[in-house]
Amino acid sequence: MSRQRRRHEVPAHSPRSAVVTGAARGIGEQIARELVGRGYRVLVTDLDEAAARATAARIGAAAGTACDVTDPAASAAAVARARELAPLGAWVSNAGVGFDGTVTDIAEDRARALVEVNLLGPIWGARAAVTAFREQADAGTTRGGEIGVTVSLSGLGPVPGLSVYAASKAGALSLVSALASEVRREGIGVHAVCPDGVNTELLRSMTPGGQGQALVRSGVLVTPEQVATALVGMFGTGRVYRTLPAWRGALLRLTALAPGPALRLEPAMRALGERRARSLRP
Repeated sequence: MSRQRRRHEVPAHSPRSAVVTGAARGIGEQIARELVGRGYRVLVTDLDEAAARATAARIGAAAGTACDVTDPAASAAAVARARELAPLGAWVSNAGVGFDGTVTDIAEDRARALVEVNLLGPIWGARAAVTAFREQADAGTTRGGEIGVTVSLSGLGPVPGLSVYAASKAGALSLVSALASEVRREGIGVHAVCPDGVNTELLRSMTPGGQGQALVRSGVLVTPEQVATALVGMFGTGRVYRTLPAWRGALLRLTALAPGPALRLEPAMRALGERRARSLRP
């Protein structure tokens, strides 16, 4: 008879805090809500401090504050604030930007933002979290912790029209895989969720009718709740990343192995996405 895996939760007698970036709305809000439900004292962070505080109050989180993930000092400050609530138990790098555009056409400031938010943001967050986990272990307070990163299926293969975005997400996924190995012996779990398109403001902000948005819409739109459940569901396990849905992840990995033949299908996939986008317009 198979044994069911125990649900990851924080016991009331041993409280832990958690930080979620970009958590005022969308996927981040749902991740914060999921962590609250699992017993964490959650610090909701966002560039918009007022929105972060409002979300924290709405979902029953411990507090909300501002955090610019491109600033290493801001990540360290968020960790310090969380440790005032309880020993740090989890850090989730969810904040992200999703500008579309080809390598040659995308504006320089947008290209920089994609790298600084989507890749450097998780780096600064992981460094701050691991430092805290190690300090707590040295003090005999707690051992280990969890790090989660919201990535994207686009990090698994070529996505024309989203090339710089996809590159930033591929870098984030590589970071997660390497970091998981580097800190595993310290009891620190590192995990990434790679969803297909998610019906959030980020997707809607892409150029209407553009190549990138059309390719995303050619797949399966998942919900923020599904993403949150998948990411937090990996906490306490050795699983490094998960794709949503699994079959789309397998397809993207195949395109990475054979990009030439796979990309010949791109016009058909884009046309499918355009038809779906038109069907959703009022």
